Amino acid sequence: MESTFSSPAEAVLQREAGAADLLTPLTDLDRVYELERVVGFVRDLGCQRVALQFPDQLLGDAGAVATRLEEITGSKMFILGDTAYGSCCVDVLGAEQAGAQALVHFGPACLSPPARPLPVTFILGQRSVALELCAKAFEALSPDPTAPMVLLSEPACAHALEALATLLRPRYLDLLVSSPALPLPTDFLNSEPEPLERFGRRFPLAPGRCLEEFGAFYVGGSEASPSPDLDPDLSRLLLGWAPGKPFYSCCPDTGQSQDESVRAGRLRARRHYLVEKARDARVVGVLAGTLGVARYREALAHIRNLTQAAGKRSYVLALGRPTPAKLANFPEVDVFVLLACPLGALAPQPSGGFFRPVLAPCELEAACNPAWPPPGLSPHLTHYADLLPGSPFHVPLPPPDSELWDTPDMSLITGELRPPPARKPSNAPECSALSPRPQLELAESSPAALFLSTRSWQGLEPRLGQTPVTGAVSGRRGIAIAYEDEGSS
Repeated sequence: MESTFSSPAEAVLQREAGAADLLTPLTDLDRVYELERVVGFVRDLGCQRVALQFPDQLLGDAGAVATRLEEITGSKMFILGDTAYGSCCVDVLGAEQAGAQALVHFGPACLSPPARPLPVTFILGQRSVALELCAKAFEALSPDPTAPMVLLSEPACAHALEALATLLRPRYLDLLVSSPALPLPTDFLNSEPEPLERFGRRFPLAPGRCLEEFGAFYVGGSEASPSPDLDPDLSRLLLGWAPGKPFYSCCPDTGQSQDESVRAGRLRARRHYLVEKARDARVVGVLAGTLGVARYREALAHIRNLTQAAGKRSYVLALGRPTPAKLANFPEVDVFVLLACPLGALAPQPSGGFFRPVLAPCELEAACNPAWPPPGLSPHLTHYADLLPGSPFHVPLPPPDSELWDTPDMSLITGELRPPPARKPSNAPECSALSPRPQLELAESSPAALFLSTRSWQGLEPRLGQTPVTGAVSGRRGIAIAYEDEGSS
C-alpha cells in the first residue's frame, strides 16, 4: 500500500536493473544533441577531460553520445547522472571530482551562473514545432495587431521562435522575441545596448520600453500534461509576469492553445497563502538546495539574518533533494524554505504530500521584511539573487527603531493578532538555552522542547524521589522465547 511518506513497495520489485535502452536512433544523435557544436567547444578549449551532464530522462543516450564524442575528439568523457540536487543546475562539484576541464550540459537548464569558474556549454535540444498551427493559434488569441506581445518558449523550442515571428510580423507590428540567456563568451563585444535578462531569458527591449507593457505567448508543454504546476519554468513565468497582461500558452505539436490567466491567479493565491504561513511560523527550516549556484552562501546568510530580525528561529538542513519522507523527520519546523535555483525552488510547491509547506526565498522575504514589496515591482521573484544587495529588487531591512516593525498585523489563517517580533539588542548573546521570566521561573526556549510539550506522550516518567530505594536483585535469564524459570514446553 502506497503511503504519503514512502515509495510504494511494488516499485522496488518492478524496477529493472542494468543500462537504460537507447532513446534516440544512432543516425539522429548528431542532430538531437548538436554534437558538431559540442566538438567545436571541446576543440576550441583543448580539453582532455570533459564532463557530460544528462538529466534522468536522457541517460539512455548518454553512453552512445559519450562514445561518439570520444571517437571524434579523442578526449576522455565522463557521464554525470543522478545529481545531488536538481538536474537543471550545472553540477560543478561532480565535474571537479572527475577532474574535468569543461562541462557540457544536456537537456532543460535553469541557466544559473555556477559558483565556481568552469567552461560550460548548454545543449537545450531542438523540439519540432508546428509553426503554421502555432501562428494560427496566436492570431486567434490576439486579434489586435497593435497590442505589444512577446514570444516565449520552453528551452527546447527556442530555436523556432524567430521563424514563428517571421510568419506573424507582416501583420503584428509590436512583436518581441525572447531568447535563452546563455552565457556569453568572455571576449564578446557588442555595441548595442544589453538586453534585459529575466526569467532565464533575454528580451531585446527598445529604449524607453519595459517588459510590463507586453503580453506573452508561450510555446511549450504537451497535451499529456496540460497543468503548468508540473512545469516549474512555466510556473516561474506565470508568477513573475505582470498580472494585468494576457498570457497564453500553445502546444508546439498540435497548436492547441489556452489562456493561462486563471492558472496564474491560482498560483499567486498559493503564494499569498505561503506568505501567511511563513508569518505565522516560529521555526523555519532552511533547505540547502544547491551548492553549485553562485552567491548561495550570501543568500543563506541573508535568510538567517531575515528570520532573526523577524523573531524566528532558523535551522539549516542539508538533505539533498527534498522529499516528504525526509522533511517529516523535523515535525518541530513550521515551514521550510528551499534555497535553490529558480526552477528548483518552484519544483516541490505543487505536491500536496509534504508535512509542512515548502516556500521559495521570495515568500520568506515578503513575510519577514516589513518594507517588502517595493512599490512598482512585482513581489513574485523566483531567484534568490534578486533579493541580495546589488539587485534592483533588493530592499534592505528597516532599522530596529522603525515603526514598520510595530505595525499591527493579523493572521489571515488563524484570525489572531500577531505580536511584534522580539528583537534582541546588538550586544545580546547569540543564543541562550534558558531565559528568565519575571516570576523567577525558568522556561526552556528550545523549539524542539516546546513542540514535545504539546504531545500527549512525552516518554518515560523518571519520577525522581518518588520511588523507594531497594537492593539489586537477580533478574530473569535466557531469551524472550524461553526464560530459564519458565521450563520447557
